[in-house]
Amino acid sequence: MPKYALKVEYIGTNYAGSQIQPEQKTIQSELERALCTLTGSCNSSLSRPIKTIFSGRTDAGVHSKGQIVHFEIKEPIVASRFLNSLNGLLPKDISVSEIFEVSDDFHAQKSGRYRRYQYRIINRQQRSVWDGHSLLVRKKLDIERMNKALGYLLGEHDFTSFKSAQATDPACVCIVYKAECTKSDNEIIIEIVANRFLYNMVRTIVGTLLYIEKNDLEPGLMKKILNAKDRTKAGPTVSPDGLTLMEVGYEPYCRKINNTMEITER
Repeated sequence: MPKYALKVEYIGTNYAGSQIQPEQKTIQSELERALCTLTGSCNSSLSRPIKTIFSGRTDAGVHSKGQIVHFEIKEPIVASRFLNSLNGLLPKDISVSEIFEVSDDFHAQKSGRYRRYQYRIINRQQRSVWDGHSLLVRKKLDIERMNKALGYLLGEHDFTSFKSAQATDPACVCIVYKAECTKSDNEIIIEIVANRFLYNMVRTIVGTLLYIEKNDLEPGLMKKILNAKDRTKAGPTVSPDGLTLMEVGYEPYCRKINNTMEITER
């Protein structure tokens, strides 16, 4: 059967996460409903006549600009026409920006080489109605200190300290290719790229970073917390509203260093 991949964008505020759950409104349930309607397969005896596979799970309230999803259907489609019709069926807070045919061995999750997340912070005294999906932090944050703390996360480590206690996956080793923050006016963007992420990992890293800053602690505390492999040593898990999945990569991660491209082969 033909296999297609979608690049899906969504505002996760009104959803119980990306993964399908009984009696819950999720990104996957809405996407499969629209695909089922569009392909005319809703009358199938199967409970899920079209099954989508996501590149990874995003938690309740988390957003996406680059979620990748694959699915199979019986007949080939005209991509541009299919894309227009699909977006017409989806809720306003979910959209598909791209659709492309993929090979039989492509797997949205297993073929992925890296994921790139961003967390958005507004650093000022008062909130604004124009802040959008972000976390308001009133204490002035020091970008140099924050980047020093984030630097300790680079490389291959056991990230147990930043994993939710409710996580069931025993594998805790991840490879972080990039962890840094940038600031423009009152907006701070924390970007983390890794081969995989644990449940609540980015939000707990951000919470720990803010804990260090708010209490004027040494950036090196991040390394001590990482090495402890103990969730109770890390900071709080911050709100999901500032977190967005930006990209899923299917080639080795490349980063620009001193005006040259470094390719990570892992």
